[in-house]
Amino acid sequence: MAVSVVSFTACAPAGDEAAEPVEELANLAGDVPLVMPGETHFANVRQLTVGGDNAEAYWAYDGSMLIYQANKPDAGCDQIYVLDPRTAESTRVSNGEGRTTCSYFYPSGDQILYSSTHHHDPDCPPEPDFSMGYVWPIYPTYDVFVADADGSNARQLTTEDGYDAEATFSPTGDRIVFTSMRDGDLELYSMAPDGSDVVRLTDRPGYDGGAFYSPDGSMIVWRAEYPEPGPELEDYQALLDQGLIRPGELEIWVMDADGSNQRQISDLGAANFAPFFHPSGEKIIFSSNHQDPSGRDFELFMINLDGTGLEQITYSEGFDGFPVFSPDGTQIVFGSNRNNGDTSDTNVFIADWVE
Repeated sequence: MAVSVVSFTACAPAGDEAAEPVEELANLAGDVPLVMPGETHFANVRQLTVGGDNAEAYWAYDGSMLIYQANKPDAGCDQIYVLDPRTAESTRVSNGEGRTTCSYFYPSGDQILYSSTHHHDPDCPPEPDFSMGYVWPIYPTYDVFVADADGSNARQLTTEDGYDAEATFSPTGDRIVFTSMRDGDLELYSMAPDGSDVVRLTDRPGYDGGAFYSPDGSMIVWRAEYPEPGPELEDYQALLDQGLIRPGELEIWVMDADGSNQRQISDLGAANFAPFFHPSGEKIIFSSNHQDPSGRDFELFMINLDGTGLEQITYSEGFDGFPVFSPDGTQIVFGSNRNNGDTSDTNVFIADWVE
């Protein structure tokens, strides 16, 4: 598809030479309107990918690049790509084998994190059995890897048996938070950048995952499902034994970076996930389907750390998720079904954030 370019220019004072135009920014949507009525926090929305499933885009700490996972039309399963938000040019940085997930930049910008199954099997792992309902696979062959920013020199950070994934970095550069099955349940752990000094942060039966640090590194936000003892917990554990979870009811939690002071933020009784801190550190933006009885329409919402002030951010039919603010807080990147030609494609979008 041809790239449509949106140009922004500055006007020079009378009598002066014309100012140089602001850098042209790629928008793969062309002239299609991308801001929906009610989306007052968005301006200048641009589409950065086209085709397939593209999501979970995260910023480099200098705001220059994005890293994301995608299942492109010609690929068997998810791989990791680096994306220039100005030109919309993507480059694959995983090796093309196995399945990958949950990529992130080191704060230094010269290395990347992601999880992969390729070291166990170069083929894609099997898809889950959806006859059991909507389930997420928890592949036990996932391990966390570090590589140079171009994908070269990949080496393994986790070696424990079972699922190790969903790793993200603290802005302070000293810790990585991730989800692991190493102790028999899906818990959150933190580790040093070289994979040493692993510390368990959660210890309640259920799923803990999708964790991110606050802008100052003092707190962690994550999604959690804690089934009640009895049939709910038994169902969760039976699925987990098969490498599956059913993410029907996830709530948003926060804690201090050392695992203390854990508290629940949302109480919406739905699939609330992909939480990320607002640049102020005082709010959480996340995706939720709590307004749709069918559970199919996901919108972005924002909420205060004390659980008050719930505000709807997006109003687009289908899926809006994985919201991530740029390091300077001026932009937000997210995944969405908007402008997908009535397909199931999910693409990466970027918008100026209007406070």
